[in-house]
Amino acid sequence: MAECPDNHVRWGVRVADQPPKEAPTVGFDDKVSNKAQQFKGKGKEAGGKATDDRELQAEGKADQKKAKLKDVGEKVKDVFKK
Repeated sequence: MAECPDNHVRWGVRVADQPPKEAPTVGFDDKVSNKAQQFKGKGKEAGGKATDDRELQAEGKADQKKAKLKDVGEKVKDVFKK
């Protein structure tokens, strides 16, 4: 069936019968940001180990833990969205 502006039919299905399309979630952007922070932390930790800089190593571990905690929060949000 062709698209008809009068009765809003597309491919044999009324447009009104289709569920509304969901907007892209912000959660995906947050997840990407968390992964970036986790990799940044791994880099800092590796740099700290290479240069024997305990402060940089600890900072890297802290960044990784923050990212993992945020990721867990995103997973909890995803569970309650459904």
